[in-house]
Amino acid sequence: MTFEEVMHELETLGSERIKKQYMANGAREPLFGVATGAMRPLFKKVKINQALAEQLYSCGNYDAMYFAGMIADPKAMTEADFDRWIKAAYFYMISDYIVAVTLAESPIAIQVAGKWTKSPDELCASAGWSCFEWLLGWKPDRAFDQGQLKEMLAMVEGTVHAQPERVRHSMNRFVVAVGVSFLPLHEEATKTAKAIGSVMVSAPKGQCALPTACDSIQKMKEKGRLGFKRRAVRC
Repeated sequence: MTFEEVMHELETLGSERIKKQYMANGAREPLFGVATGAMRPLFKKVKINQALAEQLYSCGNYDAMYFAGMIADPKAMTEADFDRWIKAAYFYMISDYIVAVTLAESPIAIQVAGKWTKSPDELCASAGWSCFEWLLGWKPDRAFDQGQLKEMLAMVEGTVHAQPERVRHSMNRFVVAVGVSFLPLHEEATKTAKAIGSVMVSAPKGQCALPTACDSIQKMKEKGRLGFKRRAVRC
């Protein structure tokens, strides 16, 4: 399918209700408001197509950008490509759920995400921490450097409450991912979770606390889900 054909298909799948939901979370025009599930039949038609993914991502339409993440070939993307994608991400649903997810399936994911976690740019840093969350819930424990993860836990403990909002979100989720999915550091992550306590973020009526990492880890433990790994990152 061509770029024009895909854009036409996406437009026909759009919904004003979904569009309003996306815009309430930070999306901006242009967008059609396509539910993620509604894109799956289109993905089966297009399959993996990096050239088309680049066209779709660069057009700036949120739905096209999301679909680009579904059809991208992470193994064909370079660090420069991912840096270009994260620079074009203008809100967290792009940075954390398109770019970070696509990066997670790349062989250079840990290298690039590690660099991004130290970025002064809020969405870039958030994508880096989010990418590790996706990786931890997918790759086997042996794929990670335990020392690096311990350093990252220490960074969260020492800085999370001073970080920009989206980074606070993704750091909190990272601690949960380590505690649940990386068994060698379960106890360490639990200690970090207890140390950081409640992480405050903005809400429509003022500040609110995210579900604590400690509670989230404990709930998964009670459900017998420690060691959880998903089959794939992208749906």
